[in-house]
Order: sequence, then C-alpha cells, then structure tokens
Amino acid sequence: MSLFWRIFLLNAVVLLTAAALLLLGPVTVSTPVLLTEAVIAVAGVVVMLAANAVLFRLGLAPLQRLTRAMTTTDLLRPGRRLEVSGTGGIAGLIVTFNTMLDRLEAERAASSALALSAQEAERRRIAQELHDEVGQTLTVVLLDLKRLADQVPEPLREDLHRVQETTRAGLDEIRGIARGLRPGVLDELGLTSALTALAHEISAPSGLTVRRAYAPDLPALGDQAELVLYRVAQESLTNAARHAGATEVDVRLLREVYGVELTVDDNGGGTGGAPEGSGIRGMRERALLIGADLSIGPAPGGGTRVRMTVPPAKGTA
Repeated sequence: MSLFWRIFLLNAVVLLTAAALLLLGPVTVSTPVLLTEAVIAVAGVVVMLAANAVLFRLGLAPLQRLTRAMTTTDLLRPGRRLEVSGTGGIAGLIVTFNTMLDRLEAERAASSALALSAQEAERRRIAQELHDEVGQTLTVVLLDLKRLADQVPEPLREDLHRVQETTRAGLDEIRGIARGLRPGVLDELGLTSALTALAHEISAPSGLTVRRAYAPDLPALGDQAELVLYRVAQESLTNAARHAGATEVDVRLLREVYGVELTVDDNGGGTGGAPEGSGIRGMRERALLIGADLSIGPAPGGGTRVRMTVPPAKGTA
C-alpha cells in the first residue's frame, strides 16, 4: 500500500468514527449552541486530533528513522543498515536506501583504493628520486668539500668544515624524508622491524617514550595490509608527538582470533571532541581498503587509543 493511501485511510478511519458517534450517539447540537454541547464538540475535535497524531506517528515512524539514518550515515564507517519495517512504499524506500548505501560504499572503497595506490606510487617515486638523485648529488658535494678542505689554507678550512656539516645534516634530512615517504625497511625486514625503526625516528627528536610489544607468531598479512598497519601507526605516533602533547606511547601488535590487532595508546590530551581531521580520515580510508576495523577513542589511562584489527591474508590462519 502506498504512503498516500495509508494517510488517506488513517484520516478516513478517524472521520468515519467521529461521524458514527455523531449519528448513532446521544449527542445533539441545538441552535443556539449550548455550553455543554460546545464543550462536547471541542472535546470531540481534540480526541480526533489526538487520534490522528498517534496514528500518523505510528505510520510515519519508519520515515523518521530513515531521516535520522540519512543524517548520521558516514561512508567511512560502513556496514550500518536500517532495519526494513513498515509496509508498501515506506518499506520500499528503506530497501532502496540500504541498496544505495551498498553501492556508495563499494564505489567509495574502489575509488579510495585507486587514490591510495596512486598516492603510494607517487611516494615511492619521490622517495626514489630523493635517494638516487638528490642524495647522490649531496654525497658528491660532501666528497668535494672534504677534498677541498685538505687543500685550502688553514683560515678557510674551518668554514669549509662548517659547510660540510651543514651539507651532511641536509643529506640526513633528505634520507629521513625519503624513509618517511616510503619505508624501505618494511619491504626489506618486515613489519615489526619497520615499526621499531619508526618508533626510534619519532621518539629521537621529540623526546617521546615509545614502548613496544610485538607478538612473535603473527600470521601473514600481505604487503598491502602491512603497509596500512605501518601508515596507521605512523599517523598515530605523529599525532601523539605533535598535537596531543603526549610523553609516553604504547604500541602493541598482537595476534587475535580474528587476525592481528594494532593498538597505539598515548597519555596526551585526547581529541577533546574535535572533528576528525584529514589524518584520521586517511586512516579510516586505509582501513577500509583492506577490510580492517578501526576505532579511535579515549585510552584507559587518559589520552587517545587507536585500535585497528586486520583480518589475516586469505589462505592463512
């Protein structure tokens, strides 16, 4: 039954009931209208309006739930679907809305996968160029400066040494940027070694104390899942060091029944209910890319907890 006919019949029931009571009941209206008759008529209208309101609320309740779902739906938190209820057009509308969510989430996942793949490819290209082109050029400059330092007069030697140290510091910074863009240690030594190196890189300049706990029997996850875990840990540690004002962070990578769980707890100031920025939304998009479950909330001892559970690669247990 369509929504039009549902509303029409609800009104018809109320009006027919009122007409039946007027025709078959003892109530009459005289001219002029008596006070008691006016009170009865007003009470009857109030009862009709109340009955109409109740019936409309019951009939349109699924639409209200649909409206709330439409205003709170977030494609970065997939899987939420509205229970199909009501009849006729309302149930069909809810089914259509759920189908639309399925399509939008699939399209979002596909577009995010393409965007993140392109981003990682660009990171890899820039990191390679920094390492091969700029890094090698600065290395040659360092060698030339060392050779010149042995030949120039003593008054100029100290200045050349200063230029050498500046060049060496620049070379170290470029290598750090290249490692941040594409963690080569992840490809060469694996996830736990890459996370350990990441913890050292972030804690050294910031003074952040990073405690680590890695399970020794982690299942195979695949290159893409390991890269997502690394990026989520990288973003979490960076946020703790730069924005949360944290002094201690616990990084745990443990094996669970449902796969692998990464937990990053800091003792900083927490999110404070602030809207999620591009970094957190980027973590959610990466989690969707590999079918992982990501949650961000308060840590047990204060601060922020980032938790991501990753299913094992197909064919592993």
